Amino acid sequence: MASRSVHAATSLEVPAPCRGGQDVPGGAGTLVLASSIVVLFLASANAPSPLYQTYESAWHASALIGTIAFATYAVAVIGGLLWLDRLSERFGRRAVLLTSIGGQVIALAMFTLAGSFVPIFIGRALQGLASGVAFGTLSALMIESDKERGPIASAASPGTGSGIGALLSGFLIQYAPGPTHTIYLVLASILLAQGVLVLRLLPDTGRQPIAVLSLKPRVAVPPHARAAFIRCAPVVFVVWGLSGFYAALSPALLRALVPGASGWQSALPLFTLLGTATVMTVALRHVGGRAVTIVGLLMTLAGLGVTVAALALSSVGLYLAAGVIAGMGYGPGFQGPIRLVTAGSSDRDRPALMAAVFVVAYLGLGAAAIVPGALTSVGIPLTRVAAGLAIVLAVLSAAALVTVVRATGKVESDAD
Repeated sequence: MASRSVHAATSLEVPAPCRGGQDVPGGAGTLVLASSIVVLFLASANAPSPLYQTYESAWHASALIGTIAFATYAVAVIGGLLWLDRLSERFGRRAVLLTSIGGQVIALAMFTLAGSFVPIFIGRALQGLASGVAFGTLSALMIESDKERGPIASAASPGTGSGIGALLSGFLIQYAPGPTHTIYLVLASILLAQGVLVLRLLPDTGRQPIAVLSLKPRVAVPPHARAAFIRCAPVVFVVWGLSGFYAALSPALLRALVPGASGWQSALPLFTLLGTATVMTVALRHVGGRAVTIVGLLMTLAGLGVTVAALALSSVGLYLAAGVIAGMGYGPGFQGPIRLVTAGSSDRDRPALMAAVFVVAYLGLGAAAIVPGALTSVGIPLTRVAAGLAIVLAVLSAAALVTVVRATGKVESDAD
């Protein structure tokens, strides 16, 4: 989800009905606040990544530890989405968002004070749960507050946050005092400010009793959205797998291609991919959802092809160009499915539906980051692992493209 050009609202509009009979404010104020929280959540999630090598050296840990930390976060996000997504019905959206922000701040404090990987693992689990609890609610808030621009913000904000977090962390590692502390303190301060805005801008929404059994794991896709979800889920899996590829492997790949690369330089490929994705998401906002999805898959295929060529030729320039092309796939490849899947969904169904989309997204992200870490830990060269993963993602992209192109019917029509 990205920062888009929206006019800041000086006051909230008349509340619109939403899930469970709750009321949420509409307009640009809510849209900007919700998207900014997602940006900060993802920035916080990606901030530790450039520091894992520092941690491994300082604490004499295996290179696999960073992969385990990432896996902890991804599994916790999925757990939060599956088990805890409905907490906003029981306790209200404002209470859930404040609790999630508090969880993120506590996790950042644990990272700041960490003297071993144990607090890192606990903090990553807490980050993941906080994100999983909040993502469905935040996406629903964006879409409900602005039916046209909300889906665009929902698609662009995760990439924007991930890119900002990685690049900012890389810069602060190199240039700021206390490189293992500063990034976390900066992010925690902004999150606390966002908590104040949640208190001021979001009403204390209605609460409903929920039976214990209703908190069992679930992926709620309403009947009218199932056909679109089945066709779009592979697309979401692939493009988030592409993001996971760059998040997990690019820092090490760039250091292999450019020995002595700095922290911010190591984060540049991921930032390039996600920055391009944001631009494409905004540029294609008026194009039909199915067409946007097809564009995303075509550019994903092209980006993966150039990535394999860059690795074969050991070309830094070609690798950065591959990131730009792949970003042109990631943005539309997530925006299009969101628009197709949520078209015609009620405000009541939308949070659980978006939670289902994010479950698929984090499965793709986690698989693309965790599997390579496991393979490199047993001695397989990094470049071979990266090239193999790129080829696998390309095959999955081609299969998803065939499915989307063949899709017919009302659900797959170009719904904006």
